[in-house]
Amino acid sequence: MNWGKSTRYALYAAMEMAEAGPERPVRVTEIAERYRIPESALAKVLQQMVRSGIALGTRGVGGGYRLARPPAEVTVLEIIEIFEPPRSLESCLLADSGEDRCEGMPECRLRRLFDEVEEQARCTFASVSLETLVRS
Repeated sequence: MNWGKSTRYALYAAMEMAEAGPERPVRVTEIAERYRIPESALAKVLQQMVRSGIALGTRGVGGGYRLARPPAEVTVLEIIEIFEPPRSLESCLLADSGEDRCEGMPECRLRRLFDEVEEQARCTFASVSLETLVRS
């Protein structure tokens, strides 16, 4: 799995919000400094998390971001899927970029293996809550 920076930034932000708890909003600058990431990119990621219903944002002095639900109710997969939507059934992890599908897709053993591995990973991410992640 090769994810974009937005996914990584979102996971960092989600962990920080989970650790901070519902009472203390986390500021963009705080997260950006801790993980050495650009504030502008992180701000866009957090805005997307708010639009997706994962986070809540508060402006002004004392403002910042916090989770919209308890960390025990938010899975790692939910965060990932905001920025990495599930691939279509027709697409193949082994296909060249820009190529929709392989010619031998139905009988490809490698494709079945990669699909199975991806499904196992998705199940694992779905089984891990942010609470579990920050407590480990």
